[in-house]
Amino acid sequence: MPAPSLAAPARSRTARRAPAKGRRTLPLLAGLALALTPLTASAQTVLERALSSGELVMVGTTDGPPMMSVDAKNQPVGYGIEVGRRIDQELTAQFGGKVKLRFVPVANTGSMIEAVATGGAALACGVPFSWEREMVVDYTLPIGLSGLRLLTTNAGIDGSAASLAGRRIGVVKGSLGASAIGTLQPGAKVQSFESMDAAYTALSKSQADGLLGDSTVLAALSKTRQLGGARLLPKETYATYGMGCIVPQNNSDLLNLANLAIARMQTGYLEGKPADVAAVDPWLGPNGVLGLSTDQIRTFFQMNLLSLEPLLSAPPAAKPAP
Repeated sequence: MPAPSLAAPARSRTARRAPAKGRRTLPLLAGLALALTPLTASAQTVLERALSSGELVMVGTTDGPPMMSVDAKNQPVGYGIEVGRRIDQELTAQFGGKVKLRFVPVANTGSMIEAVATGGAALACGVPFSWEREMVVDYTLPIGLSGLRLLTTNAGIDGSAASLAGRRIGVVKGSLGASAIGTLQPGAKVQSFESMDAAYTALSKSQADGLLGDSTVLAALSKTRQLGGARLLPKETYATYGMGCIVPQNNSDLLNLANLAIARMQTGYLEGKPADVAAVDPWLGPNGVLGLSTDQIRTFFQMNLLSLEPLLSAPPAAKPAP
């Protein structure tokens, strides 16, 4: 994948705050070593330090639609980016534009976890949940539900664990697929790749028999890149998990702000607000990259918000006593 473009002109803070077609932009900047300098230890929270620097760094991959990819102008797009924009809007509401969100691309999910866990970045979205990861970062409310599946063009693979024995199975470094393949089928010939793009390229060139990874990403890649004869197996995922955003541990102020942004977005979708529907449907919806039905999306959002305080403008009026 070509390196992200650095050609976009610098903008003033006023220009950054002005919405483009109703949505804010997240500048894409290469130079990971410069952007992900670990935060020095102090009693300050991430948000308090951000007020001094003027920015929060959000990291993510750019080869994992519908969560994150790049458009024709090499700018980051996807459902995870839309969630990041909503968090950016909450930052603006909270701090009056004194803190902006800046996006920095990384190679894989493992790099996202490491950057946030070490304090080099403040936020990443679309990260599959695991209890091991929860030990080093804090997760927000889920923004989606996914699981582990296998993308293959090999007719001899039926999705069963037994059919993976002796097969060349590609995984991305630091992914849940990489940690699960040894348990799922110890006899598989594991091929480790730095990125999903590299793994998918190997599969498309028959250099791998299958690609074990996130079902949401694999389904979107199969649809958008139209690999002939590709099948996503098995019908039921090998494992199911939620996907959310992550922040450094012990930063409840940032975590609460991110949760508020996610809850507002999901509530707005359920209420049919055009801006929220437009942020979700192109990536998850029936005519979008993933192709979920509206009922599937609504059911997930409803279940996700059941235990939360409603974000309605006002409670129903009390009935007068008889």
